[in-house]
Formats: sequence, structure tokens, C-alpha cells
Amino acid sequence: MTDRLKDRVAIVTGASSGIGWATAAGLAGRGLRVVAAARRADRLDRLARLVRESGGRLIPATTDVTDLGSVRHMVETTVTEYGNVDILINNAGVMPLSLIQAARTEEWDRMIDVNIRGLLYCTSVCLPVMLDQGHG
Repeated sequence: MTDRLKDRVAIVTGASSGIGWATAAGLAGRGLRVVAAARRADRLDRLARLVRESGGRLIPATTDVTDLGSVRHMVETTVTEYGNVDILINNAGVMPLSLIQAARTEEWDRMIDVNIRGLLYCTSVCLPVMLDQGHG
């Protein structure tokens, strides 16, 4: 990671497990200020504790990306705590596994809400911040 990313501010959604967890921890370990967003507060708190113990900077933000108000609160918290938003990693996603003929439309709706609407909400709320600061 180049020095130009050190001290940048990154939001990582879906940070309570898997790729999101690893990405948030990795960025914090390389000197970025990270906001780790997900629904599972206990896992975010654990991640924050581990990152802080190793000298990194990470704020846990319990967030439901399918709720526009929750996303706004996450971005407001980021700007209040860190001053700006340089990087948005839209990682939150779900992929229920069932046969199409099972027609589990509730699962499909949830997948669309998280994977598409969540991405759009996060991008639409972060974009004005990035435009105002002239980068991101």
C-alpha cells in the first residue's frame, strides 16, 4: 500500500465477517482510518478491539444497508469522527442458496434489498461528501 493511502478514511460494509472483515482489518493495519459497517454489532466490536490492540484505527458502525436512515447515520458518524470519506467499499451482500423452483421470493427480495438497494444507498449518501471534498 502506498503512503498516499495512509490516513485516508475508508468505509467497509459487510465488515462483520469474511471479505469485509479481512478488508477492514487489512486497511486499518496499513494505516487507514476505517469505519466497519454491518448489522452484527458484537462482531464489529470484536473486530474493533482486535484492530485497536494492534495499533489500528477502526470505528464499528452497526448499519443496515437496506435502511437509508441507517446508512445516513453511518456516513454522518464517519464524517463526524474522521472528517471525510475517501473510500467506500460496498461489500455487504447476501446469496441465499435455494432452487429457483422453490420460489423463495422472500429470499430474493432480501438479496435484492442488500445487494442492489444497499449498494445504491451507500453510494448515494457517500457521493455528495466525496464531491464536496473534491475526491473519493
